[in-house]
Amino acid sequence: SWDIALLVLWGPIGFLPCFAFMWLLDKRGLRVTVLLTSFLMVLGTGLRCIPVSDLMLKRRLIHGGQLLNGLAGPTVMNAAPFLSTTWFSADERATATAIASMLSYLGGACAFLVGPLVVPAPNGTSPLLASETSRTHIKDLIETVLYAEFGVVCLLFSATLAYFPPRPPLPPSVAAASQRLSYRRSFCRLLSNMRFLMIALAYAIPLGVFAGWSGVLDLILTPVHVSQVDAGWIGFWSIVGGCVVGIAMARFADFIRGMLKLILLLLFSGATLSSTWFTLTCLNSITHLPLTTVTLYASCILLGVFLNSSIPIFFELFVETVYPVPEGITCGVVTFLSNMFMGVLLFFLTFYHTELSWFNWCLPGSCLLSLLLILCFRESYDRLYLDVVVSV
Repeated sequence: SWDIALLVLWGPIGFLPCFAFMWLLDKRGLRVTVLLTSFLMVLGTGLRCIPVSDLMLKRRLIHGGQLLNGLAGPTVMNAAPFLSTTWFSADERATATAIASMLSYLGGACAFLVGPLVVPAPNGTSPLLASETSRTHIKDLIETVLYAEFGVVCLLFSATLAYFPPRPPLPPSVAAASQRLSYRRSFCRLLSNMRFLMIALAYAIPLGVFAGWSGVLDLILTPVHVSQVDAGWIGFWSIVGGCVVGIAMARFADFIRGMLKLILLLLFSGATLSSTWFTLTCLNSITHLPLTTVTLYASCILLGVFLNSSIPIFFELFVETVYPVPEGITCGVVTFLSNMFMGVLLFFLTFYHTELSWFNWCLPGSCLLSLLLILCFRESYDRLYLDVVVSV
């Protein structure tokens, strides 16, 4: 349990130098930043594939690879609004942000399935572990997953190296062509803007808690007798549902502008209710609510749909609120806060992994707090106003 929590924890630890990636994205553009990011992923996945017989050394290589993979996280999570502003017009930006940000979560959804489907679940194979042949078979399957991931990452790096233009020949909107604040002035503007800090916390707290909770979902569901494979399917469908709904909501936001706050209020009302349902269901000995596979699937999937689909809406609202601060810096600060909350929770989890009921209560509490912050937030659309008024 400690190793699993630590492997997830390398993600938020890798966010510590994210301000350097924000600076690189702001000064050097998309191509250089994405090339560096994909190269770090190549190194990270490559370290995990080095064939060594010393298990302790192998363990250290895997943890080192996870850290390098975590260093690539800031670009993957922050660059979507920058990409949409650089390449897409005002009536396409929210949709482009949703697709660019949600595809990485879709990859995470596949990870929920690949491991349990390829490698047998430990709780189902423990009687077989006495056999050297069985241990070797499981080890070979794990290495197959690692080699496959290394191959996919190398393919992506090669494609990026071959063709990845930094920007289109002509700016698609007035905002794309306008001058932005400097790196230092951007941070001063962000830290002094109370509305931004309010909505940033509304994003960072529940999404950070949910990311940490999702990373150890199989451990959380083990006490209620849910298998690793079922936990993987629950995680998969919650993220896939969030991706589909998130893109649909973003497309709706492109058609009916100025409705981002209302969309977030609806999503977080649903997230608060579904997370409360899940937490009370896990306490069925006290609440006497039915604890079945259907109720666990429904509550977890609804929670994932509501929270994951809010991500692109939040990103667009951040950029609109603090324009002309560059998109990469704005989203970088927010995702740094989210990973900080995720890291704190996982840090406590490494010490209190035997009792996880407290982790479940963090979900409805964080969603309710976020709902209140969004309710008190006063929205504005500075970038959209520039595009609509100046272009006309």
